[in-house]
Amino acid sequence: MPISRIAVGTPGEASHPEALRAALAEFVSMLIFVFAGQGSGMAYSKLTNDGSGTPAGLISASLAHAFALFVAVSIGANISGGHVNPAVTFGALVGGHITLLRGILYWIAQLLGSVAACFLLKYSTGGMETAAFSLSSGVTSWNAVVFEIVMTFGLVYTVYATAIDPKKGNLGTIAPIAIGFIVGANILVGGAFDGASMNPAVSFGPAVVSWTWTHHWVYWLGPFIGAALAAFVYDTIFISENTHEQLPTTDY
Repeated sequence: MPISRIAVGTPGEASHPEALRAALAEFVSMLIFVFAGQGSGMAYSKLTNDGSGTPAGLISASLAHAFALFVAVSIGANISGGHVNPAVTFGALVGGHITLLRGILYWIAQLLGSVAACFLLKYSTGGMETAAFSLSSGVTSWNAVVFEIVMTFGLVYTVYATAIDPKKGNLGTIAPIAIGFIVGANILVGGAFDGASMNPAVSFGPAVVSWTWTHHWVYWLGPFIGAALAAFVYDTIFISENTHEQLPTTDY
């Protein structure tokens, strides 16, 4: 069972230079991802004079997030594994592919990277609002939780299949683009309903800068449940006991 593989880690791990470098890589990757993703939405609002959402805006958001995540995962892959998402880190933790202490370092770095990106966006755009994630009319909190569970399940399942599975072979080379694609596709599905976060850090930065916390819990609960389910399913069914191994610290 994946839950039995969760490791706390050694006390010195939190201050080990390698772990700190990995956390810094997560901070930089998240900053780049959120700056591009959140910034694309702000640019669209600027061009349309804060007009209502349109299909063109949804497509542009999907492409911006897919491209930015492809880059963010790629540049962090050799250092931290390129999680760029607390839910992905949680999924890796559930499967025993990262220790709890290193995971906490990643979470802190990811959240700080998102907040820093949103503050930079607010400053560089002359004070434009970094809008917090919100639910569309007619969408309840629990509707959104289900959306986030399903979308994050697809994301973390993709991460497991292309980046974590020891049998991945050459498939690992396309992991960043596959991860970017599934996020872009999910935004096309869920973007009009709850913003399609799939990433607690992506929701956290705008919430801090705009100080808007309505329904914020949705963007933590849904992704963490989806990530845990994906880790449990893939690790239990497709990564057998004889093929399971603790990944190097430079991997997921």
